[in-house]
Amino acid sequence: MAHIVLSFDNNKLAGALYGPFDEHLARIEQKLGVDISSKGNQLAIRGDMVAAEQARRALDYLYGLVQGGTELSTSEVDGAVRLAQAADDQLSLPTMEKKGKLAAAQISTRKRTVYARSANQDAYMRALERSELVFGIGPAGTGKTFLAVAYAAMLLERGMVDRIVLSRPAVEAGERLGFLPGDMREKVDPYLRPLYDALYDMMPAERVERAIAADVIEIAPLAFMRGRTLSNAVVILDEAQNVTPMQMKMFLTRLGENGRMIVTGDPSQIDLPHNTTSGLVEALQVLKDVEDIVTVRFNEKDVVRHPLVAAIVNAYDRKTRRDKPARENDV
Repeated sequence: MAHIVLSFDNNKLAGALYGPFDEHLARIEQKLGVDISSKGNQLAIRGDMVAAEQARRALDYLYGLVQGGTELSTSEVDGAVRLAQAADDQLSLPTMEKKGKLAAAQISTRKRTVYARSANQDAYMRALERSELVFGIGPAGTGKTFLAVAYAAMLLERGMVDRIVLSRPAVEAGERLGFLPGDMREKVDPYLRPLYDALYDMMPAERVERAIAADVIEIAPLAFMRGRTLSNAVVILDEAQNVTPMQMKMFLTRLGENGRMIVTGDPSQIDLPHNTTSGLVEALQVLKDVEDIVTVRFNEKDVVRHPLVAAIVNAYDRKTRRDKPARENDV
């Protein structure tokens, strides 16, 4: 058993770290199976040696967030615990010292700063920094689309790119959007709403609207991108599991000079017609040995939405694994 004592130099910040009625401390206790008692600006952690050390790292990291002005929520606390646990995994992040402080990747705009909340989010955010083409693969709620848009907003704000291009297959409309009312933006808005939501989260609403009006942020339905070369731009293809192989090849070959491409999707949620190959699934296989293309795979442990979302993803994954042998026997 371990007994670790932590002292914080600011009582007000320590209170923010503990949370209302010490709820953040209780959350860490629940997640790691340790006992944490507070006395003023001091904390005593008791428990298994590994778990107590993870709790110390998580608390040190969260105190750093509070010092930087972050208002802690359950999501930040859970993320800190995940990062602390990842520091002990075999695939320990190079940014984490084994017995030192946690260091999570971050994306900053004038409006807000987003920190990685899991080891895979950290790897994804660092991949976005170093690679011109990144695939973010995994279930809903893991942050793959939000972080892609946040990164694009950061590059645009810093003047490192001239524009953001958002694309998403409108499978429900068969990409035949002509019958829908309104102009092109109004036709595709329902399919791009998650991307818009992320933009508004990272940039002031009036700036987003001005950028859209000036085509600095461009709405580009996948079917309308043929023949273009996208230079000095961050191009995001969301819900990529629902593109065909031909569409995927067409999209990937739009990459131009000083361009960045981010492709996100969940191969377990394919809505294409039966017997139609997913362009995302094919691309991951075809491009797996191409240097400088990075693929980051998320799982249910990376879900940063409501805890029930992770449980739902887990339940469906178990069902898929159970059903797979039956489908194979039917062939």
